[in-house]
Amino acid sequence: MAARAPDPMRRALLRGKAQPSTVIRPPWALAEPEFLDACSRCNDCIDRCPEQVLAPGSGGYPVFDPLRGECTFCGECASACSTQALDRQAVRPPWHWIADISGDSCLAQRGVVCASCQDGCGERAIRFQPALGAVPTPIIDATRCTGCGACVGLCPTQAIALKNMPWKESSDAT
Repeated sequence: MAARAPDPMRRALLRGKAQPSTVIRPPWALAEPEFLDACSRCNDCIDRCPEQVLAPGSGGYPVFDPLRGECTFCGECASACSTQALDRQAVRPPWHWIADISGDSCLAQRGVVCASCQDGCGERAIRFQPALGAVPTPIIDATRCTGCGACVGLCPTQAIALKNMPWKESSDAT
């Protein structure tokens, strides 16, 4: 019987962190317990990523870091994964993350003209709601957002993060 891989969530709890930080695994990652069991922490997915948006996380497991850039969902990470912890055949869509804007630090929601997030969104999932006599504010179309992270690193105030959402069931899921 193989030893079970350490659980980063449990480790965070034991270190006194009430809320462990959000971990975004590479696209096509198995569910977290299965991923931790299958991943050998070889870094092949990290080395193969052409966008260089994957990095070693807690315990040496790979994580997606949107501050490094956007994921193009090219599939190179999954192709490099010999243990099938990243499995394009079993996991559809690649993940369940979408952009989320915090009103507290968003420049546009504070009355400052800014459209960095919209400018960086290739899916056109972010649009700005015009308001008479006010600065337009961003709205995210969850049906268009792929969670690629392009908007996250572009935001000058780090007002955008990715959040885990149930994926819409549709025929256009990749």
